[in-house]
Amino acid sequence: MSKLRASLVQCDLRWEDPQANHQHLETLLGELDGHETDLIVLPEMFATGFTMNSREMAQPMQESLSVAWLSDQAQQRDCVMTGSVAIKDNGEYYNRMIWATPDGDIVHYDKRHLFRMAGEHERYGMGKERCVVELKGMKLLLSVCYDLRFPVWLRQQPTADEAFEYDALLCVANWPAPRRQPWRTLLQARAVENLCYVIGVNRVGEDAKSMHYAGDSMLVDFKGDTMIDRAADTGFIETGTLDKDALDTFREKFPAWQDADRFQLLPGVGH
Repeated sequence: MSKLRASLVQCDLRWEDPQANHQHLETLLGELDGHETDLIVLPEMFATGFTMNSREMAQPMQESLSVAWLSDQAQQRDCVMTGSVAIKDNGEYYNRMIWATPDGDIVHYDKRHLFRMAGEHERYGMGKERCVVELKGMKLLLSVCYDLRFPVWLRQQPTADEAFEYDALLCVANWPAPRRQPWRTLLQARAVENLCYVIGVNRVGEDAKSMHYAGDSMLVDFKGDTMIDRAADTGFIETGTLDKDALDTFREKFPAWQDADRFQLLPGVGH
């Protein structure tokens, strides 16, 4: 029996103040002390908020205090920690999702779709590679915020000898309240079309640009039903369980995947 316990951390963020956010998150994560979890999911740019000041705020990957903090928390809490950080690497800037394991390993995914309406495409580099990680017998595809609007990038792309590429889609975000309905709808749509669990973690509060965030962090099952859904505009930490056996059973009883279209992504199209 393969089950994955995932803790969703919906919270406010301190603007462009990594140290304050680290301390704030440590206090919040105290709620999980004494509770078992396999994965803690923080919002997009958890150390700064959704800043476009990449030249000033991005931390060098090898010297990043936020990546080090995330890794330390993973080791202290004996679980995977994930969220995205503004990173400088090889002369380029990235909105980089970090996957930090309790063994000290670091895997990353660079956000592919950059939110041009905020000028993100002018301040950060576009990611080139998808990233699938594995935890407790489940495979998870990593994604960041605006990626959620692009179903082709997130669609199951199994090899010729497999039925599914991943079992859960993980999306961290700073998704503004005026567009909360698309956020909620797309999380459920991605679950239904990919026959997978979806974890979406968004922030709350208001940033320095007076942009308001309503949260709506959710855990959605493979049928599109919500397992965690806090519509209230407040912070929370809640743990849900992803059940691989239940997922496999549903995929067998409702094998829509057998009629899916095979396709190949062409790198850089449209850019």
